[in-house]
Amino acid sequence: MTTTRATFEIDGRRLSYLDFGGTGRPLLALHGHMSDAASFAGLAERLAPGWRLIGLDQRGHGFSDRAGDYSRAGYLADIAALLDHLGLDSVVLLGHSLGGINTYQFAARHPERVAAFIDAEGPASLGLDGHNPLQFLLALPYEAPTRQELVDAMGPMAAHFGDLARERADGSWALPFHPRDMVDSEDQVHGDHWADWDASTCPALLIRAANGVIPQEQADAMVQRRANTRMVELDTDHFVYVNDPDGFAKTVNEFLAELGGIDE
Repeated sequence: MTTTRATFEIDGRRLSYLDFGGTGRPLLALHGHMSDAASFAGLAERLAPGWRLIGLDQRGHGFSDRAGDYSRAGYLADIAALLDHLGLDSVVLLGHSLGGINTYQFAARHPERVAAFIDAEGPASLGLDGHNPLQFLLALPYEAPTRQELVDAMGPMAAHFGDLARERADGSWALPFHPRDMVDSEDQVHGDHWADWDASTCPALLIRAANGVIPQEQADAMVQRRANTRMVELDTDHFVYVNDPDGFAKTVNEFLAELGGIDE
């Protein structure tokens, strides 16, 4: 299979996505904050035959343009636009963190377009204390004339973000996300989303990390409250697909295998 990158436009913005190849049933993957579609490359390598992984660089991430807002409605509109662009009436969604919340909210508001979803580490309620864990990003530079200048300006944080620097068409260098955008997006994903979690009825898998962001009590309630939902817990941290790639892929593939009888 050959991975290809393509773009489309919505409201004057360009959105980029990766098609990891194949002719199977589409699985649309949505990453978390500060990440992009390429983060699912490991899953694509391990994905069971019969599935075609497509990953969206969500607004303000990766090779997609920045947006004027990072509202819940905005993210969901981008998903609908990608499905329209690809000519897909219905898909299985997979999301991590921010992307996980986007999956179940899209399923709640567009149930006819979601056959099933996998939510990896996307809580039904978060940030009600007003704390934004991404606030530290505001100390990061966004762009510089050269890679070295950008990395130098990061200071100690270069150890974590230096490798993310990308050269732009004009020869300057920038991060694949704007720090202010990430803080704003995190603010707007906070809230009580139980109504959306409860709203859909399609098959769903919740992947919880033992050392992740979803408290055990909340995860148990998510499974108990929503019909047609089960949970798998992996003994790792929030970044399940990075730190337990085999366990993550096995869990995803086992769930997908159960969907054989669902109409596409």
